[in-house]
Amino acid sequence: MSLICGLSGEVPEEPVVAPGSGVIFERRLVEKWIEEYGTDPVRKDLPLAKEQLIPIQTSRFVKPKTAPMAGIPGLLNTLQSEWDAVMLYNHSLKTQLQTTRQELSYALYQHDAACRVIVRLQKELAGAREALATLKPLAAVQNGVDGHDAEMNGPADAGEAVVEIPPTVEEKIDALYKELSSQRKTREKPPAGAALQAKNDHIRSFHVVHNSVGFHRAGAGIVCMDLHSGDNQRVATGGNDGVIVIHQREPERILAEFQLSRKATVNKVAFVPTREVLVSASDDNKVRTWNISPDQSGTKMDSKRLLRTFSFHSGPVKTFSIHPSNDILLSGSVDGTWTFADLETGQPYRLGGDPEGLAVTNVQFHPDGNFFGIGNANGVIRFYDLRRPDPIATFEEKHSDAVTSMCFSENGYTLVTSARDNTVYGWHIGKGKITKTFNLPTDYKVHEVKMDRNSNYLAISGSDLRLYSIAPKKPEDWAEVKVFGDHTADVTAARFGPDDAFLVSASMDKSVKYYATA
Repeated sequence: MSLICGLSGEVPEEPVVAPGSGVIFERRLVEKWIEEYGTDPVRKDLPLAKEQLIPIQTSRFVKPKTAPMAGIPGLLNTLQSEWDAVMLYNHSLKTQLQTTRQELSYALYQHDAACRVIVRLQKELAGAREALATLKPLAAVQNGVDGHDAEMNGPADAGEAVVEIPPTVEEKIDALYKELSSQRKTREKPPAGAALQAKNDHIRSFHVVHNSVGFHRAGAGIVCMDLHSGDNQRVATGGNDGVIVIHQREPERILAEFQLSRKATVNKVAFVPTREVLVSASDDNKVRTWNISPDQSGTKMDSKRLLRTFSFHSGPVKTFSIHPSNDILLSGSVDGTWTFADLETGQPYRLGGDPEGLAVTNVQFHPDGNFFGIGNANGVIRFYDLRRPDPIATFEEKHSDAVTSMCFSENGYTLVTSARDNTVYGWHIGKGKITKTFNLPTDYKVHEVKMDRNSNYLAISGSDLRLYSIAPKKPEDWAEVKVFGDHTADVTAARFGPDDAFLVSASMDKSVKYYATA
């Protein structure tokens, strides 16, 4: 049987019995009744006191909790709570999104401001380099040569830097440009068809006909080489032992030997075509000119014939180029500067710098002489007019490392470049586009590219010596003619004889090889 309170009709938590009526009550309720009325709640005629109540000993009763969604009100309450939670979460996400947008906007603003500052600083740097050419005299040139050069009886002065090219020099450059550019239409067309095939077969028959060795010290190698354009018997070599050697093929003999510092690698040598002068560039930060005219006997050269020392740069000089007029010298250094000056007097005309502040690794005059190219350590090539300070064109984003060599075709329309990333490209100068990519072995190492005098063939000097026939109007038809693997070390330079009658190459194996049919 169940215990039900006579007053509330519910199960009592603490049940008691009224002795008069025998009815069960909730102690809390019946005691309150007794305080007010003093009688039994059922039999109101019987008096009742709290002390008369008899407690009933039972297990404690726990009321069951009602399920929250047992009814519609509970369900609605639950849905309302869920909705409120979703709205609060959505509001939190919107707040976070707004904060993130503000932070991103601030970061983008900072990035844009930093880019603007970088661009401004780069412009200021370029302007400072230009101002340096104007405001800072080249004291090293004025003071003459260093102690070693003084022992070789070099001259003591070379003039001061000027802002503008002298009018007489400009007139000479313009006249030469008009003359050379007008000759393009009258130049002989390159061989084609059967004539090209016959010439290629002639080149393929080349083999070593003469081998010259022992010009440089043990352990050294030949870094650069040039063939005299007027006297094809003379070859000049420069080594990493700081020695320049001029030798004659027939009869074979050393005509002159110029000793620089043993730590000063000779990076480039070149004969001046119309003069008995040799130009050299080396790691001791200098460019030198040498008198190579024979002595009175006509059999040998005076080894102490330093004409002039150009001390324009504060870093190793890796490259130079001689203007087609044979009167102006352009040089470039790893200190990021380039300069061109009068070859005879040493008078500097302009000192410029790489806009990125990177090393200048190669320079080259255009065949017409009105502009020149500058290659830097990042593989970017910029072109400058001789009379303007700012670049007139830029070739970039192709080479990924330092430009090692450049050569223009004889007609001036094509440029071939190589870089330390071992890539070789052919460019159309007017369009600024690559027209030929040379597919070399993956482990091939490129040192230099050089065209013959008529731009019929291209020599790539590197891990071996490779010759390509040139098709100016169809670069895709450029074809490999022959690969020479006679050297036992990297080939560093190659030169063509007149009408491609022979080929000369120099290598780090200290040898100079002559290739011909007989």
